[in-house]
Amino acid sequence: MPARILDGSQIASDIRKEVAAEVSAMAAGGIRPGLAVVLVGHNPASEIYVRGKVKASAEVGIYSEQHTPSETSTTADVCALIDELNHRNEIDGILVQLPLPPQVDAKKVLMAVDPAKDVDGFHPLNVGFLSTQRPGLVPCTPAGVMEILRRSQIPVAGRHAVVVGRSDIVGKPAAMLLLNANATVTVCHSKTRDLPAVCREADILVAAIGRAGLITHDFVKPGATVIDVGMNKVTDNAEFLRLFAGDSKREETFRKRGSVLAGDVHPEVARVAGALTPVPGGVGPLTIAMLMYNTVKAARMRKGSGLAVSG
Repeated sequence: MPARILDGSQIASDIRKEVAAEVSAMAAGGIRPGLAVVLVGHNPASEIYVRGKVKASAEVGIYSEQHTPSETSTTADVCALIDELNHRNEIDGILVQLPLPPQVDAKKVLMAVDPAKDVDGFHPLNVGFLSTQRPGLVPCTPAGVMEILRRSQIPVAGRHAVVVGRSDIVGKPAAMLLLNANATVTVCHSKTRDLPAVCREADILVAAIGRAGLITHDFVKPGATVIDVGMNKVTDNAEFLRLFAGDSKREETFRKRGSVLAGDVHPEVARVAGALTPVPGGVGPLTIAMLMYNTVKAARMRKGSGLAVSG
């Protein structure tokens, strides 16, 4: 029996509706959450992401503004802008779009963001809050993973969760959130011995390693829930055939565009898993939805509106 497909697009849509209702309720009390997005230079992929974030903000009623320092900006220039945004009361969330140009020290810039406005959840203070189960802002993608599990009625407590990938942005916070939800958690990475055997122990397998189709059917215990966080651009024909041979829809896309999007999980896993997030349409849409959620949460925490976002 093929895996149940977990519809991230629908879940993201539900969260956005809840956030929009929250923004409307806050407006009645004279509060409008505000988000500032900082995009340094001209990275085409980053520009697309930022447009999506600004558009999503408008759709849920969040005030947003975009700051675009030139690609020749120094670390000091960007930190000065961050400092200015930190001091503006109408700005509740600050998002620095990564990657930054090579001459800008990303760690220094992210440290400069007021933790109360750190809607990406990357500041060490928020990382510490997450690890000690205190209220704070949680990275958007891992938070989205947890929403998919919760809203799909997939039990976490007492289950064995395996996270493949240990990045500060996804792997580590996802592991911490699962641990906080009472899962038994194993974190795997490039140095893990016999990765397929470790993954086969998982009731919940989170793939966040950044390698197209790495997780094949022999990594998955029959009936396991598989959450695919990967977003990989496949341009090589042999790689395409390894992943999608016989998929006429994707073959047409590949012919037209010369590339397709692939997750970290091979499509064949759908024959083994009990539940699976697709790529696209799985975890991806949750990232922006949770950014909207975090912006409202930051406004509520900073301004003490006493309101609570649903969920």
